[in-house]
Amino acid sequence: MPLWIDSPGALRHHLQQPPAWVGLDTEFIRERTYWPQLALVQLAIGDEILLIDPLVPGMTEALRELLVDPQVLKVMHSASEDLVAFKAACDAVPTPMFDTQVAAALAGLASGMGYQKLVDAITGIHVDKGETRSDWMRRPLSDSQLHYAAEDVAHLGTLYHDLDARLQALGRRRWLDADCQRLATAIDQDLPERWPHLSMRSAQFLDAAAQLRLLRLLRWRDLQARRSDKPRSWILDNELAATLAKQPPADLPALQAWLEKQPKAPRKLAEAIWQALTTPSEDEADLPLAHAATDADKKRLKKLQDAVTAQSAALALPDGVLASRRWLEQLLETGQWPEALAGWRRQQLEPVLGPLLA
Repeated sequence: MPLWIDSPGALRHHLQQPPAWVGLDTEFIRERTYWPQLALVQLAIGDEILLIDPLVPGMTEALRELLVDPQVLKVMHSASEDLVAFKAACDAVPTPMFDTQVAAALAGLASGMGYQKLVDAITGIHVDKGETRSDWMRRPLSDSQLHYAAEDVAHLGTLYHDLDARLQALGRRRWLDADCQRLATAIDQDLPERWPHLSMRSAQFLDAAAQLRLLRLLRWRDLQARRSDKPRSWILDNELAATLAKQPPADLPALQAWLEKQPKAPRKLAEAIWQALTTPSEDEADLPLAHAATDADKKRLKKLQDAVTAQSAALALPDGVLASRRWLEQLLETGQWPEALAGWRRQQLEPVLGPLLA
């Protein structure tokens, strides 16, 4: 039976003797905000499961003590969103960490396997996912919610021991440590994407000047979303941003008049949008242009993908673990190995990709 923890003192009492590892998960809400709102924290310590209420004053500070403890390994599954939630609520990212989804991929089981399927594959136990869309901010939580939440950490210990043994046998535990640390560092640093226009397909159809305007708008949008804690699309959706970049108004009154005609337009932000459109950034000279791939580009990418597929098969790794399509595109576009392909991935890939890149 899980224990409901609604005071920082109770949590600290259970952590008086820090364990070697804990199972950790969260429930959060992010539908109407930029930052996820931490609603529940599930903690497995041995056979004991704690359901922690982070809405209680002082609880996030008590949680932070555990999150930053270097002697306690945090076992999580598909942890990226949970890490963002912890960073927002506790100003800390759990480290060191063992992500069982990443571990399953590196062990050769499958890439991106969900918790339910992984538990079934390793233990044969079926985990109910019936409360996925619950309102986790309400109090009190229902018995069904509490059961579902407890199940999300109940099997993490078994997964950890099984996958750790597989990775140790394959000599890949350091691969997992590197991947988990890279993820934790990226979320802790919380750096905005430098060239967000490259992720928008519509940017390929804009000329250089329009792409520059789009970059300015997207950077401003991200900053505004963070400051106001609102989803990016609530500030300025992609379609409006692309239209403004392609056909910029002549002046602020023209922009205001145009916004008045758009159903989803942020009319009250006209002055800020105009400022963003017309204010240069220091690094604009380095702007990489988005472009539609040519036949030659596609052939070069296909050769790299084929080489990665062959190397993945040789290592018995699932597709996409060694290198994603986007990482290979970055490698071709810049000629530089992206951070995502550093470390053990580059060691495995450089011997086979080096001759193709040369």
